[in-house]
Amino acid sequence: MSDLAKDVKFSLKVMINEQKTEVLFAEIDSDLADVLLSFLTLPLGTIVRIMKKHYGDEAPVFGSITTLNDGLSYLDSSHFWTEAGKEMLLNPTSSFIDECRKLKLDVGENQPIKYFTCENRSCFYPRSKSLGIYYDIVKCDCGKQLKREISVRNVSNAVDGEVFTMRTATFLITDDLDIWSNETTSVKDILDNLGIMDIDGAELRNLTFGFNEIMDLLKYSLISPTPLTNVVLKQQNTYKLDFSFHWIGKKTTVVDNSVRKLKVILQKSTNKFLFAEASEDFIEILFSFLVISLGGVQSLLGTDSSLENIDNLYSCVEYPIDEKNPNSHERSRLLSPPIPYGYFSKKWIFPLTEEEAPKLRYTASKNEEYLIPGAANCTFKSPRGEANYINGPRKYMVKDDLTVTPLCLTSYINTLNEQKISFSDVEELVLNIGLEEK
Repeated sequence: MSDLAKDVKFSLKVMINEQKTEVLFAEIDSDLADVLLSFLTLPLGTIVRIMKKHYGDEAPVFGSITTLNDGLSYLDSSHFWTEAGKEMLLNPTSSFIDECRKLKLDVGENQPIKYFTCENRSCFYPRSKSLGIYYDIVKCDCGKQLKREISVRNVSNAVDGEVFTMRTATFLITDDLDIWSNETTSVKDILDNLGIMDIDGAELRNLTFGFNEIMDLLKYSLISPTPLTNVVLKQQNTYKLDFSFHWIGKKTTVVDNSVRKLKVILQKSTNKFLFAEASEDFIEILFSFLVISLGGVQSLLGTDSSLENIDNLYSCVEYPIDEKNPNSHERSRLLSPPIPYGYFSKKWIFPLTEEEAPKLRYTASKNEEYLIPGAANCTFKSPRGEANYINGPRKYMVKDDLTVTPLCLTSYINTLNEQKISFSDVEELVLNIGLEEK
């Protein structure tokens, strides 16, 4: 995060109960409302990364997503077709780069997409038919690397402006991140909905939130039922996050209806789950979780994700009281956030759409070449290098917390020895796994 971003400040008015134990509600402007809604655009892997960067060793554990991300980071690059394929999963791109770069504070640290052309300036293959995207590791059709970055011209570099809500709008926000429009909802109606009969003795505070408070708000939105109270009153009432995927696809069509076999290792005497033995296909599906944004999780599960505060943010978009906030175009994207272009692999199974390829035209004049938005004539090569991320065939061990490690005879034996379980007390079952179970 840049020093400039860390100097950003948000003003808000906060109403605290008479006992000074909880925040009743807060009044915020459109800048802060946009930042809160941008939480929905964060890929799960990005959340793990920015939390570790900000909090270091004290970073909160984001359920099994943290252990899944850790397993990916520890996995040797030889398990992937390319190093960039692993980086795509570890540091997923957002499909809201343009919007988030207009925010007063972009906690996801989004950067413009990079494009690359052949390092050989004398290459005789058509440049427009062989361009790299995201990373400079793909080979040109001539055999050289697509290593030379090529700029995009005539693109607005504005980093502020209306994003998800109208610039002049103001909002009331509850302790659990339910957002209400000040323009269309009376305070009395909001108090009635919150079950607040009177505010005698309540205290109104004028506060300023900076980068640290916004990061705390993101953190507590994932691990606490009262994130605003946690940040304002410095309380620590959190719960253990049970972030699991009970896939119950709603209205969308499943991309892949196929069933995959998974060998499950149990302790026979207790029926305790020890670990699963999985192929590279299943592991690729697990790692694909990290690419999905919080809004994508919501679109798959409805408001039943076990993340109550994020459920509330999503509901504010799905059932807005004010039809202008969020605006209709961004509302549609927030409700069904696409996966960034090039991230769908052959093993992708989740009912989410992929963004179209960037609409760019290759242009060259004299000694310079560049891309311009418009009628597309460019073809991009995936940094994955192949149709999938992970090469194979390989076998992996998957623990109950989604920790993934390579499976071999010694790791199998060590796992049993660590838990003092004999071979005679082990049972293996083969399960058929489809989208519902994942």
